[in-house]
Amino acid sequence: MASLNLKINNKAYTIDADPKMPLLWAIRDVVGLTGTKYGCGIAQCGACTVHLEGKPIRSCSIPVSVAANKNITTIEGISEDNSHPVQVAWIQEQVPQCGYCQSGQIMAASALLKGNANPTDKDIDTAMQGHICRCGTYPRIRKAIKTASVLMSQKASAK
Repeated sequence: MASLNLKINNKAYTIDADPKMPLLWAIRDVVGLTGTKYGCGIAQCGACTVHLEGKPIRSCSIPVSVAANKNITTIEGISEDNSHPVQVAWIQEQVPQCGYCQSGQIMAASALLKGNANPTDKDIDTAMQGHICRCGTYPRIRKAIKTASVLMSQKASAK
């Protein structure tokens, strides 16, 4: 066990945990933020995606010690009221079916749009590669990312 400092969604936490514990378990079981999902446990499905220093990572395969003292953002942290353009687009385009993979999908999509405000289909396919949706909502995910791009552009021009 070790005492580790985590900064999740701009809030500081000090936890006692095995440094080798997957970050996912620290987020879910120790801190209690359950929006991030366990999928495969081997970084293959993307359900556990969070941002570490702004980059999407698979939290099931990253030791918590790697994330100590770094900025971690979970689905709970991208907006306080579900008003992030990706979340709005997800609802508008009715993306979720079972919804299990959606937090990981939204985290990957928001990271994509942060670095590429107007992604092509190829950009979307590349960024979302490896994010598995067992319901097969991929066409709606692509459409929602494009809708979120428009929403973000409108929001930026309104300022």
